[in-house]
Amino acid sequence: MRAYLIRRLLLVIPSVFLISAIIFLLMRLVPGDIVDGIMARMEEAGEVSAVDETILQRQFGLEAPLIVQYGRFLGVVKQKDGVFAGLAQGHLGISWFTREPVTQMVLAKLPVTVELGLFSLIISQLIAIPIGVVSALRQDTAADYVGRSFAILFISVPSFWLGTVVILFASIWWGYLPPIRWTAFSDDPIKNLRSIMVPAVINGLLMAGGTMRMMRTMMLEVLRQDYVRTAWSKGLRERVVVYRHALKNALIPVVTIVGLQIPILIGGTVIIEQLFTLPGMGQMIIDALRRRDYPTVNGVMVITSLTVVMVNLLVDITYGILDPKVKYN
Repeated sequence: MRAYLIRRLLLVIPSVFLISAIIFLLMRLVPGDIVDGIMARMEEAGEVSAVDETILQRQFGLEAPLIVQYGRFLGVVKQKDGVFAGLAQGHLGISWFTREPVTQMVLAKLPVTVELGLFSLIISQLIAIPIGVVSALRQDTAADYVGRSFAILFISVPSFWLGTVVILFASIWWGYLPPIRWTAFSDDPIKNLRSIMVPAVINGLLMAGGTMRMMRTMMLEVLRQDYVRTAWSKGLRERVVVYRHALKNALIPVVTIVGLQIPILIGGTVIIEQLFTLPGMGQMIIDALRRRDYPTVNGVMVITSLTVVMVNLLVDITYGILDPKVKYN
């Protein structure tokens, strides 16, 4: 187990390196950069010149070849001031727009996105697993049809539509509007929960659909196994058969689905954060993309990819907890 963990942790380095290279290249392939935006505004004001463009290119380091720019981002090539500062030194760069360290910006926004994602994940599992189990145990009954219908509904409905409908009808019927100001949990837990619970429930419902269907399918398969039939033949109660014998094995593919939902959840919170005015990473990444703020986009994507890699490692470890037959070589 220890050797497996060490190998997986060592694989994080080339994984993040490859992801950062892809993100770095894709951002440069997008038409236009921050200099083009500044030049367009200067042209509207009648103050543009070729000299200004050259100066701006040097100021942002865009005059260097792509390999040099990427080396500076990694921290293996000196910055313009002659200092090694990059990913290798734990430095994500300086935002071109706000002039703040990207690491500091991420640390300020990350708690909001993590809290929203965590609550959404908990709510989705609290909904999906019980309904999936009941739907499998009561196959082809009214409870099964209702559970499957809700699963298809949650899969089909887009987050922006459901969020808009909730805000619209809640404001008409109950006078509810999302709080304008964000309150941290440490400052006021009650206000914080009021801000986070509605968007978390919406996200959780939309995530629950796929997990619910997988839970039902795997539960049906496990219930047909010989060892479960043996448990039934012993006269054990339904609760004992389900929770002691069937549920653990049925959860293994569900854990995989949850692991795959993490990156989707990180990206999906962008829309929800916009609708409910949550000051998370969603607004920051949208602003950075619109302004072609390369350091901010690269930094956020590196943090996101690192999170996904670590979540996948956690999912693999969970397999061994749920099924002792799983061996790590």
